[in-house]
Amino acid sequence: MIYINQFLFNIFNRLEKIYLNSEIYNNKISKVEGGDLIYKPSPHLLSSIIKYQKRKIKIEDFSLDEIWNNNNLSNKEYKNLNNFYWFFSLDLKSSKKTTQSVITNWINNNYKYNEKSWNFDVTAKRIIAWLSLYNLTFEESDEHYRNNFNRIIQKQTNHLINEVKKSKIIEDKLIGCASIILVGLCYQNEKNYLSFGSSLLKKISKLTLNNYGFPKSRNIKQLILYLKYFILIREWYKESQLLIPEYIDETIYYLGQGYAFIWQNFSSDFLFNGNNISNNADFDNYLKRLGYKFKNENQDFGGYIILKNKKICLIMDAGSSPNSEYSKNYQSGALSFEIISNKKKLISNCGYHSKNNIKLNQLSKTSAAHSTLIIDDNSSCKFTKADNSWLLKKGLRILKKHTVFEKNYWKVNASHDGYMKKYNSIHEREIEFYPEKMLFIGIDKIIKKKGNFNYKFDIRFHLEPTVKLMKTQDNKSILIELDDEGWKFTCDNYEINIDKGLYFGNKNSYTENQNIFISGISNNQTENIKWEILKI
Repeated sequence: MIYINQFLFNIFNRLEKIYLNSEIYNNKISKVEGGDLIYKPSPHLLSSIIKYQKRKIKIEDFSLDEIWNNNNLSNKEYKNLNNFYWFFSLDLKSSKKTTQSVITNWINNNYKYNEKSWNFDVTAKRIIAWLSLYNLTFEESDEHYRNNFNRIIQKQTNHLINEVKKSKIIEDKLIGCASIILVGLCYQNEKNYLSFGSSLLKKISKLTLNNYGFPKSRNIKQLILYLKYFILIREWYKESQLLIPEYIDETIYYLGQGYAFIWQNFSSDFLFNGNNISNNADFDNYLKRLGYKFKNENQDFGGYIILKNKKICLIMDAGSSPNSEYSKNYQSGALSFEIISNKKKLISNCGYHSKNNIKLNQLSKTSAAHSTLIIDDNSSCKFTKADNSWLLKKGLRILKKHTVFEKNYWKVNASHDGYMKKYNSIHEREIEFYPEKMLFIGIDKIIKKKGNFNYKFDIRFHLEPTVKLMKTQDNKSILIELDDEGWKFTCDNYEINIDKGLYFGNKNSYTENQNIFISGISNNQTENIKWEILKI
């Protein structure tokens, strides 16, 4: 049945490609209505999304017709060329005539659908770029050019409408909706574009966000991307003087709560579930400039627990795994934690490597890449390969969680069932913190529900690459040098060592780091592994 389904799937894909390249499809998406460009969006509204190059680009370098037939470009270069986001780095003194000739050349070479230049994500971004830079792409043009411009914008939008429901990537769907809505606003086309894009955006938010407006994927980067695009769309509505749909304001409110909880309260990146080191300071300034203020004083939100004072921040992943369809960037780091001391990361997770290297992507998804417990070299979740990425095959549930947050005493306690099926065991973790002593006491429990199997366990505590470790001569302690701070890690009843690992905190790159690990054999009905981290 698997081979039959794969065969049918391949046949369907081939027929779909033949249809998209046919004259029938070209005629279908070429049915456009007249109308002038009425609303002209301000380019600065995209400053939260666009990465502007410091060196201004000369439009003359792209004015040749031959550039659109260059077969020597990499896939990334091709996409960047054809999405026209590089337009935002043009010198505003660039010739309008030359800029419009570049667009004319593109139209002449790409008027009909082709798989590469009409890629869904590329097409959506191209529409946004052309409309947002109307002062270069549209103003002072002749009637023939304007007609061609309006026609190709609407033709591409018709293509997006045709393909948006087929797109499997949520981020692409979001950008596609933004593009369709912008066309509806610019051409005041309520029926075909604006209502369609707005309705689909509402469906996507209901489908992918939980009741508290946090992504079901539990992905922090996705939360920030949603917030950026919902605010951008809201500002487009506001600037075009059309009524802002109520669900957009409501979604921004909830996404803003998540953003305040996970970033604005700390201005630090936590390396859980697909996140990398980033810098949202520019986005914070963008929000301030447009008058957006968010507040969230919860200690438990989106499956994360965060306790903090002026010097110390403790965060734990205490959320159940998402459904498989939202697990593309999920990492099996249940009950992993990070500690920040005076804005420096004391205990970290390893971060995330995206799917451009499938082996490193798989490695960064394992429990071993997190500061948590691993049984018999197995992770708490199982993944299966699908569409050149790894999706959840077997997830886990958080069974209980409890927090205490007082001035001189913190406690986080949680457990999960990720090791239940294979090892009949529950992993429970409790971390206490005594602020006056600057002391963390942790207890990891392996609770066996039946049987008394002897199996190996490891508990890893990852550190950033710049943090230095040294084992004491008595082999009972490990000293941690964190810039000008010193900390001591101890675990009396189990063996502790220092191991090398890979750190994926910076996007699409890796470097070596070190980790402290506790190892042992679990041969008790309840195994209690106690460890301490003390500032010295």
